[in-house]
Amino acid sequence: MALKKNLALALAFGLAATAVQAQDLRIGLQDDADVLDPDQARTFVGRIVFESLCDKLVDITPDLEIVPQLATSWEFSEDGLQLTMTLRDDVVFHDGTPFDAAAAVANLDRSRNLPESRRSSEVSSISSVEAVDDTTILITLTAPDATLLAQLSDRAGMMISPTAAEEMGLDFGLTPVCSGPYQFVERIQQDRIVLERFPDHWDAENYHFDTVTFLPIPDTTVRLANLRAGDLDMLERLAATDLTSTSADAALQTEQATSLGYQAMTINVGNGERSEGPLGQDARVRQALSLSIDRSVIAQVVFEGAVAPGNQPWPPTSPWYNADFPIQERDVEAARALLAEAGFADGVDITVQVANNPVQQQVMQVVQAMAAEAGIRISLEAKEFATLLSDQTAGAYEASQVGWSGRVDPDGNLHQFVTTGGGINDAGYSNAEVDAFLNEARVSNDVDARRASYNGASAILMEDLPIVYLYHPVWIWAMEAGIEGFVPYPDGMIRLAGVTMPE
Repeated sequence: MALKKNLALALAFGLAATAVQAQDLRIGLQDDADVLDPDQARTFVGRIVFESLCDKLVDITPDLEIVPQLATSWEFSEDGLQLTMTLRDDVVFHDGTPFDAAAAVANLDRSRNLPESRRSSEVSSISSVEAVDDTTILITLTAPDATLLAQLSDRAGMMISPTAAEEMGLDFGLTPVCSGPYQFVERIQQDRIVLERFPDHWDAENYHFDTVTFLPIPDTTVRLANLRAGDLDMLERLAATDLTSTSADAALQTEQATSLGYQAMTINVGNGERSEGPLGQDARVRQALSLSIDRSVIAQVVFEGAVAPGNQPWPPTSPWYNADFPIQERDVEAARALLAEAGFADGVDITVQVANNPVQQQVMQVVQAMAAEAGIRISLEAKEFATLLSDQTAGAYEASQVGWSGRVDPDGNLHQFVTTGGGINDAGYSNAEVDAFLNEARVSNDVDARRASYNGASAILMEDLPIVYLYHPVWIWAMEAGIEGFVPYPDGMIRLAGVTMPE
């Protein structure tokens, strides 16, 4: 009997050890990520995955200060045309390729020059990058760039293995190789992305999960049900309407941070044949659409007041917000008058694509009802999020309800969306004056001068409305009550350094 008891105890201890060794953090995402290549990717949830997969040259603090990551220090020349960065000397990529100055040069050149790169406009100020020695790079700029460090704190600064990049080409995203704390294991589209702990990471001791599994679950109700059932350990973007019940649940905890970004409707004004309708070709129709919307109603009906109504790329609390353009009151009669002036006294029919998650669909159902009172008849077309973005890029849409998670520097919320040839200018918008204002804002380190440039661009964009802004989210995370060490960031990312959960 004693022998059996000892064997049972040994087996139990063995199983417990196995459980500890295989501790898996399961994170519920609102959408599936697109391609897992930092240069080609564009989804918010993709950035969440990259945060564990790919280290960056620099990172941010919760207070939005730029801090070292793979670069330990940096210095601009007096004229602002050169940036010297010193790199860590103890970093390897997941395939064993060393991270050094040559690798950093290869990465920045790929972001700049890969024809498919969505980062090219983010680093367009770079004219050359060279390795000074094994741990030093010299970045030469065409003009001073106040936004560059902020860009390098995101996908433009993510370092991938140059060996893997050369071997895989545009297929790199199928089996991505970076230098982050977790390495790629497998991906099944619309089901899961699995990473495992990288033991040779330079900061491996601060990462405590053997595997991290990301599970796309668009339905917020289902995502929360999975968390409550124990099938998830954490989820991002808890629905604001679930915050009260979740906060009262002793088995769960929540964290919040005000977003840097926005939710909006992007209008196709010049991206192929779908831009040729009244909405795309006449700013008065777009103005009428904006006037038909009561943004405070969206905030209250869909989010119980847990978002900020918005009409600009930055929230009203931002120092970059232009108070000369306050959120307009809803005015149905003015909207109808604009439609009549444009030649559509009987109203117009438009199609808006929207992600297939309940929250965004509810937002657009509220917009749909309000717009109808002004004679704007909206047909909603629900799509899986990656498909929605693909169709935006291709111009296969008339209007699209889509958001942006926001960036540390204001340039990241506007330049690439509305400048001619911008990396994410899915609207196909082009205005030389806007280009000039936003390019000026990039080259000055004077806050007042930059604000003047943004205000000049805003005056034009408020009339042209290639993007109709709706509201500014608050990021809400929900997780098991036993999880410790999670720090909420305003960029909405999930940083796992120091995060633990009960075994």
